[in-house]
Amino acid sequence: MTSREYEKMKELLELNGVDGDWEPILLPALEALSREYREWLLGGRGYIPVKSRILAAFSTLKPQDLRYILFGQDPYPRPESALGYAFIDGRVREIFSPTGLSREVNRATSLRNFIKMALVADGRLDAADTSQAAIAALDKEDLIATMEELRRNFEYSGVLLLNTALVFESKERSRRHIRAWQGFVEVLLQGIEPLEPGLILFGSYAATLKRLEAVSSMESLELEHPYNHSFVGNSRAHTLFGPMNLLQRRG
Repeated sequence: MTSREYEKMKELLELNGVDGDWEPILLPALEALSREYREWLLGGRGYIPVKSRILAAFSTLKPQDLRYILFGQDPYPRPESALGYAFIDGRVREIFSPTGLSREVNRATSLRNFIKMALVADGRLDAADTSQAAIAALDKEDLIATMEELRRNFEYSGVLLLNTALVFESKERSRRHIRAWQGFVEVLLQGIEPLEPGLILFGSYAATLKRLEAVSSMESLELEHPYNHSFVGNSRAHTLFGPMNLLQRRG
């Protein structure tokens, strides 16, 4: 990068509120994007999340607290949903309702299955019955209520919530963006390799990251994307996420 481009990338980090400890890791990763693609990103048009939230995941979790990186596919295809965190849907406020899961959660298939999986992993539900009635009958006094609490609980467990592409333009162009971000992801993983995080790979696109050289020394767990109902009963997901107590209210 030229000095001018370097300064623009630093401004992008500042715009996103990125924690300063990430700077020596993220700037080389951003340099791995093509110049044309960087210029397009800096233009701030034609994609979601908004420019000031592309790197939001790095604003609320410090490198020294990192234990896992969760990779999904790409951001939610709705402006109100895409907040810059994989799997955290900004359109969803409340997780539960008097009849079970809230209407917003039920409309978000991946999120719905993830919440059900977490309830099973926590021993609150039987995988054979994750119906609305079964969820409605649960004592939720000690459970989180909002998506923001879920995000904080992920980060309490040291989970960085990323996607294989950090922006969404259209379904037809998803693969293009995943390819465009591959260099960024590879350099990012090289930079954090000394921190020895584990990788959580949701779905086939995330699983392709195992081909990267930087991943060869990292522990990784491949899981089907939570869009698949089989995720709810996946014992490997239970083993990983159960001890995190992601639905437990803290403080």
